[in-house]
Amino acid sequence: MAFKPPAPTPAGLWRRVPPAIFPAIMGLFGLGLAWRRSAEAFGVPRGVGEAILGAVTLLFLFGLLAYMVKLLRRPPVLVEDLRILPGRAGIAALVLCFYLLSMTLAPYAAALARGVLWAGFAAQLCLVVVLVHQLLTGPAEQRRVTPVWHLSYVGFVIGALAATVFEFYLAALSLFAVTALLAAFIWAASAEQMLKESVPAALRPLLAIHLAPLALFGLVAHALELDAVALGCAGIAALAMLWFVVRARWLTEAGFSALWGAFTFPAAATANLWLSLGGVWRVPGGVALVAATLLVLPIGWKVIALWARGQLAVRTNAATA
Repeated sequence: MAFKPPAPTPAGLWRRVPPAIFPAIMGLFGLGLAWRRSAEAFGVPRGVGEAILGAVTLLFLFGLLAYMVKLLRRPPVLVEDLRILPGRAGIAALVLCFYLLSMTLAPYAAALARGVLWAGFAAQLCLVVVLVHQLLTGPAEQRRVTPVWHLSYVGFVIGALAATVFEFYLAALSLFAVTALLAAFIWAASAEQMLKESVPAALRPLLAIHLAPLALFGLVAHALELDAVALGCAGIAALAMLWFVVRARWLTEAGFSALWGAFTFPAAATANLWLSLGGVWRVPGGVALVAATLLVLPIGWKVIALWARGQLAVRTNAATA
């Protein structure tokens, strides 16, 4: 049988923008918000966090523009991207970045930030509808629970965190309760899978996503003054973080890939939680923030560099418009 080379990408700007850029951008947003929090915890100049957030906002808007151009060229490309794991993770991260952008803008343009928040809710609801349709009509392997389900379905908790910024406390509490149940189901299903079968080396970085809901539930609980819940989340997150550190070599055995973007946001969100709680968590939060910075920035740089060189779309099998 003769080898058939892949079809070349048609001429035109941004026809094969890889959604895999967005998990790393999401992690950079989380890092900027954690540095913003460090201004309260350690008196770090506020400009550090704001500079990171400003740069990431521009990067996200550019990536969003590029992907929207791809989508407008051929709308069904969205469904094609969602059929592959890096694409599902990337599209979900793109949507979640709206919530993070809302929190970034809140101190400067509250009305605009609220609009971005509602746009995020609308976009994620649409995404969930498309994903549920794929689950019901697609092949059986797409019904397998993966850590990416946290991004797709539990990601509303980031919207809950943003809602607390605008004092929408009832909405935040409702989202907190619903997403906690969803996260518990995903954690249980994933634990059962890990006990029954080994995780392929290439997919192990995605396991880090399991840490993100813990940190986010803690942040929302702290904002809602549910201090016991927040402290519990902080403690469990510390145990989970310790496990990831101990198993770092196992997690990264397959070498660098775009899926390393999964390491970024959980690390930054955990640092943010510990800094928010203060007290005995203040120093661990500072250590976690430094560690997250040393982790998130290089991964973000490598992912964006792969995109700039045109290699990321090929490596992640991104759909072509």
